[in-house]
Amino acid sequence: MKKKHDKRAMKRKHYFFLNPYDDCAFTKCPKCDGKTKIRKFPLVMHIDPNQIILLNKNCRYCTTCDLVVARQSEIESLMIDCLEEMNPEVIGNDYLTLGVVDRKDWKEGCNRELDSAETLDRAYFFKDMLTFELIPAGWYRQEKDK
Repeated sequence: MKKKHDKRAMKRKHYFFLNPYDDCAFTKCPKCDGKTKIRKFPLVMHIDPNQIILLNKNCRYCTTCDLVVARQSEIESLMIDCLEEMNPEVIGNDYLTLGVVDRKDWKEGCNRELDSAETLDRAYFFKDMLTFELIPAGWYRQEKDK
């Protein structure tokens, strides 16, 4: 008999892009050029060496591409605020955004502390982590003369 968490661990939701650009909000999707909407996502974060936290974060979202875009600077600021009280020793450590949890699971995590294993059992991992290179408007690549 399969356990519930085995089945759920196989589930994946959304593509993810961690936006390192402070001056670009990605109001248009970098994949399809369609308009993005603002949605709140309960993000699952892993911080080295072994810390899992949930951040309820406003992100840009393209419904067509199923792409979640989160600003790196905003995530890091929220993590610092969260970790100052919980575990200040891990502030500044490497981190990875793993996926999302359902809203009801995030609310339950607010009411009582979920351990790392339970949080990961409830998580939906991202289908893929994407990267995009920003090319400023009006710039183009010149071809070399032959």
